[in-house]
Amino acid sequence: MNRQNHHEVIVSGIHLDLTPSLKTFVHEKADRLFRHEERIVRVRVDLECDRKEAVTAKFKAKGHVVIHGPDLNATVSADECHKAVSLLIDKLDRMLAKRHHLHKTKRNHPHAIEFAGVELPKVELRRAV
Repeated sequence: MNRQNHHEVIVSGIHLDLTPSLKTFVHEKADRLFRHEERIVRVRVDLECDRKEAVTAKFKAKGHVVIHGPDLNATVSADECHKAVSLLIDKLDRMLAKRHHLHKTKRNHPHAIEFAGVELPKVELRRAV
C-alpha cells in the first residue's frame, strides 16, 4: 500500500541539489513515521550542505513534524547525506514514540487530586424525626 499519496512529505535542499533518488530515500524513510502515528499532518525535511564545516558534520538534516498538538522539531549532523536522513528519522521516531507513551500513560493513569493543605467545607447532618 502506497501511503505517500495520503500524507504530505516536503523535502527541500539548502546548498544541495536534490536528486530523485535522494527524494525517494527521504520519502521511504518518512513512511516509517506515518506507520506509527496516523494523525501526522505534514513532515518537512530540510537537507543542508555546509562546505565550510568540518568533514564530520558536513551535512545537516532538519525535520519538522506537524501533528495535532505541539509540533516536533529535530536536527542532526553527519558526514553523509543519507546517514543524516537516517539519523533524523530515527530521532523523530523516538520522539513520536515518547509522545505516544506519555499520552497513553496519562490516559490510563489520570493524576489523583491532592487535597493537602486544603480545608474542605464541613457538612451538617440532619436527622429526620
